[in-house]
Amino acid sequence: MNRTLLATVCCSVLLPLLCAQDGAKKAQTPGYKDTPVLPSGWCVHDSDRPHPPVVTPAPTGEPVAPPADALVLFDGKDLSKWTGNGGKASWKVENGFMEVNRTGDIQTRDSFGDCQLHIEFATPSPAKGDSQGRGNSGVFFFGRYEVQVLDSFENVTYADGQCASIYGQYPPMVNASRKPGEWQTYDIHFRAPRFDDKGNCVKPAVVTVVHNGIVVHMAREYLGETNHRALPNWNAHGEKGQIRLQDHGDPVRFRNVWIRDLPPEPANGPATPTAPKRG
Repeated sequence: MNRTLLATVCCSVLLPLLCAQDGAKKAQTPGYKDTPVLPSGWCVHDSDRPHPPVVTPAPTGEPVAPPADALVLFDGKDLSKWTGNGGKASWKVENGFMEVNRTGDIQTRDSFGDCQLHIEFATPSPAKGDSQGRGNSGVFFFGRYEVQVLDSFENVTYADGQCASIYGQYPPMVNASRKPGEWQTYDIHFRAPRFDDKGNCVKPAVVTVVHNGIVVHMAREYLGETNHRALPNWNAHGEKGQIRLQDHGDPVRFRNVWIRDLPPEPANGPATPTAPKRG
């Protein structure tokens, strides 16, 4: 066999194998390398960004009862505290939960600022799809600062888009996801951003997220509004805004949603206790 024929045979046999291996590698690491660069040095939705370690949370428990000073946003009976397309929230409500049904996002009728939000969710079972196409939804404060909802149980996606991520900005510290169909909890403590009279952000939004009883973000500062394949940005708004739940097309379920207003932070930080006098 001459060299030309040998080279042709090698290319025809090896090149498809190499391409298949490269395609398989890309399929295992979803994400992008052509998006803008975040302050962390990673691209938005960077396919090479390390994934957080998996931590098995405690088994699913009973719904967490709201405290006495909480406002119940969904008690499993109706969507009277919510609105949506055409001024009406039209998600399915049955058996104590509401379920995404491709009628569009829903948002609270009331507006909130600094708050503690408790919400429980379950991704579809059996699981269908992969990466961002599996159990996708989201919790948005002011309709623009997202904590991602996704089926991240043995489902690889880009790190800043997995469950409990600050979408497009920060992965969670650990992956505390439960199996599809099991109820999961978010306890989110959110401090709204502040803007000056010229529309400049003088204090970013800050969030602490507890996923299934495990802290996955601690006093994390948002870089701006969460975006897909784009850098975060700040757009001035008031001190209160609606909370939005995303209809991404997957039948994600939610239950037991309640919220508490948080008192304003002290202007000069926490007070320093006075030391007792001695002698």
